[in-house]
Amino acid sequence: MHYVTLGNSPLRVSSICLGTMTFGQQNSEAEAHQQLDAAFSQGVNFIDAAEMYPVPARAETCGRTEQYVGSWLARQARDTVILATKATGPARSLSWIREGQLNFSRTNLRRALEGSLRRLRTDYVDLYQLHWPDRNVPMFGGYHFDPAQERDSAPLRETLETLAELIKEGKVRAWGPSNETPWGLMRYLQLADELGLPRPVSVQNAYSLLNRTWEHGLAEIGYREQVSLLAYSPLGFGFLTGKYLKDPQTPGRANLFSAFAQRYSKPNTAKALAAYVALAEQHGLTPTQLALAFVYNRWCVGSTIIGATSLAQLRENLDAAAVSLSAEVLQAIERIHLEYPDPAP
Repeated sequence: MHYVTLGNSPLRVSSICLGTMTFGQQNSEAEAHQQLDAAFSQGVNFIDAAEMYPVPARAETCGRTEQYVGSWLARQARDTVILATKATGPARSLSWIREGQLNFSRTNLRRALEGSLRRLRTDYVDLYQLHWPDRNVPMFGGYHFDPAQERDSAPLRETLETLAELIKEGKVRAWGPSNETPWGLMRYLQLADELGLPRPVSVQNAYSLLNRTWEHGLAEIGYREQVSLLAYSPLGFGFLTGKYLKDPQTPGRANLFSAFAQRYSKPNTAKALAAYVALAEQHGLTPTQLALAFVYNRWCVGSTIIGATSLAQLRENLDAAAVSLSAEVLQAIERIHLEYPDPAP
């Protein structure tokens, strides 16, 4: 296992992070602990959760993921685990979280963090993330900015000042946004420097063979400003495993929770998938190995967030770290990318 430092923080994390959004929906507490034990035994010290998890978000299960992680964390040496979680943002129908008060004001962020700390059974989180922007932005498959959707949001200064307070109080070690845009990241960095407040150390955004939008503007910012990419959905909601090409009705999250699969239903997605699956087969790789090895070895990725619903899937994902893609395969990937650029942004 390789380890990287997130941005300019003291956080030294494994280059693979275990995502937990299936815990409490598709995985029981015992299964969650098995996954955490298995990942930890392979050198994974980085765990990512969120107050709204599991996904799909429901009032009946909200917070269960953090509870499962917390019951596991209670039997670990706390300083051996780098724990990340996220505060839910507004503009989605999640009225059961904090009575629908979801902007990133001082009051709301403090309430969100205190709830997470209780469920996680810890005094602090290592990385506290804003799950998606408070302001109006296209996200989760959206790709057009629409000024008509503008709405009130908490001032970025108030959000930054609150995060700084939480860091000073020892409840948070570092912070970062998620599902963020180039404007948002640069504005946070600018404000942090102007006000002498902690900079973001990471951004958790989708990144995969089907979605390389990070490279369009955020990659340069990340490099020049020392902000690490935490790449989520490296398997494109499971589509990059190739299983849905073989059988569109095969069991999996895309069929269990079809609303979340809309991001992958755009016109060129199936063509790109077919090309990547064929490329993997031509070179004696599984589609999963191709997709994960690509993300694991990208210079712009700090840590890759993987998720699984079974130990077999988890082991396959972890084992893909040993796969090295040849120059020939990487060149073929670029040809496919140029033909079908970012079919599932």
